[in-house]
Amino acid sequence: MTQLPALSLAAVPGRRQATLELAREIEARGFPGIYCPSMSDGVSLCTALALVTERVRFGTSIAPIYTRHVQDFAQAASFIHETSGGRFDFGIGVSHAPAMRRLGVATGKPLTDVRSFVADLKAVPRTGELPRLVLATLRKKMIALAAEIGDGMVFANGARTHMAESLAVLSDDNRGNEDFFIGNMIPTVVCDDVQAAKARNRRTLASYTMLPNYRAYWKEAGYVAEMEAVEAAIAAKELDRIPDCLSDRWLADTTLFGTATQVREGIEAWFDAGIKTPIVVPSSASGGQFKAFEEFFAIWK
Repeated sequence: MTQLPALSLAAVPGRRQATLELAREIEARGFPGIYCPSMSDGVSLCTALALVTERVRFGTSIAPIYTRHVQDFAQAASFIHETSGGRFDFGIGVSHAPAMRRLGVATGKPLTDVRSFVADLKAVPRTGELPRLVLATLRKKMIALAAEIGDGMVFANGARTHMAESLAVLSDDNRGNEDFFIGNMIPTVVCDDVQAAKARNRRTLASYTMLPNYRAYWKEAGYVAEMEAVEAAIAAKELDRIPDCLSDRWLADTTLFGTATQVREGIEAWFDAGIKTPIVVPSSASGGQFKAFEEFFAIWK
């Protein structure tokens, strides 16, 4: 029997109450975790999850460190931690430069900024106990920082075949410590039409390939030809060509797609690769988030 993964959940305007009902269903079905991306304010969603769920672990994956004052983050994280009975994981990261520029936020060097944020967070007075702190990671220096100052790490769109090399940065104590979080967010489409599932995942990840930090990571993981093709498409201002630059080998290494059996086997492969908490990000080839969850739940019947 394949181990159950955690699930990624976002609450978009107009569907927030329905999202909380979906969270209760995720818990009732026995999934071990719910992790909330920054879109539509994952911190607020986690505040609600503390009150509408009873057993499931949950957290942010991730909360961008620049979008609130550190004192506000500390109070919010402590509140959620306390009211949930210690079930909250506070995942933080620097997000992406284009997203922060759109908000008019000035950013610095990621390693320096994350180190300073964690120190400042822990120094906020009269906060209460803080939750487990999980750092967003891709490349090895941030992984090392997570091991040094955090309680875990979470990838987004990591490459499965590169995990052994990435996780080798961690000590045996980190890897063997059940309380040290090691997660990865994995775009997932369940669909018997495998080509349609691939196309959906390619559309999902095309925007990430436009980010230099992701291209550098995927080159490190062995996908130099794909990323150089993307760079050529960007330089030519032919962005519609980007999905065609992404090979099936790369797609299978960074996402899950296909039939129920293929997706379940893919999840098991992520556990075998050293990811303690695979975080499935459901998408649908023919609908939105709620349709995607319906399709994903069906593979466990």
